[in-house]
Amino acid sequence: MIRIAIQTKGRLNEESLALMKSIDIDVESAKRKFLSKAANFPAEVLYLRDDDIPQVVSSGTAQLGIVGLNEVEERGCDVEIVARLGFGGCRISLAVPKGDKYEGVEYFNGKTIATSYPVILGKFLKENNIDAKIEVITGSVEIAPAAGIADAIFDIVSSGGTLVSNGLREVERVFESEAVLIANRNLGSEEREVLDEILFRIESERVSSRKKYLLMNIPKDSLDEALTILPAMRSPTVMPLAAEGWCSLHSVVEADELWNKVKQLKAIGAEGILVLTLDKIIL
Repeated sequence: MIRIAIQTKGRLNEESLALMKSIDIDVESAKRKFLSKAANFPAEVLYLRDDDIPQVVSSGTAQLGIVGLNEVEERGCDVEIVARLGFGGCRISLAVPKGDKYEGVEYFNGKTIATSYPVILGKFLKENNIDAKIEVITGSVEIAPAAGIADAIFDIVSSGGTLVSNGLREVERVFESEAVLIANRNLGSEEREVLDEILFRIESERVSSRKKYLLMNIPKDSLDEALTILPAMRSPTVMPLAAEGWCSLHSVVEADELWNKVKQLKAIGAEGILVLTLDKIIL
């Protein structure tokens, strides 16, 4: 049995549960529980505040955690980042009042900057030789300049709409974040086996999301040319049709190449092209 810590609520909670569902680990949401067992996998989910997850994984109370990379960096806990998960993307940026003239990071010398991420901000200021005061705020950081608490802010930015509504503009992107899977550094052999299975399933899901399955009818005379268009993972599947001079061709293509491939195949006589979404690819 392995314990996975995830955020109690919010977008990262929803996306973490969606990931587990996609790799066939069935757990209940955190509406009334702080701990849920998976019905079909040797795992249980512990629901926590996001900023508590790195510490809980580091201490071994949970063996794994899904959390933003920004929280891992800010907390400085000794954990292993075993996978970047490709969701929960955001950035932590410096923002100033929109009416202020900004010509570079020197602007922040002598200024007070409000943030919930003093460690990440402190590293940035040190690297750029900026002498600024850091005002730690755990709530609505974006109101600090208007309230006279600070001259600027350092906060998470997704769309930028919150900054605009508070009369601010983003001037420096400092830290790019996404959801990561973290692990305790002292996993036992059985726990490591469970982690390896989770990583195997995640990779299968990731590969399948980038590919499409193509089925088509094609003249036999065009088959060799079609095979140069569709190299597939190993080689396409070719089957004869009842109609004389025709065969059925099946292959897997990269999703971002799909329409270009379809155009080329139609040009050499392919008909009845079906495009299917893949659930899983096991390499």
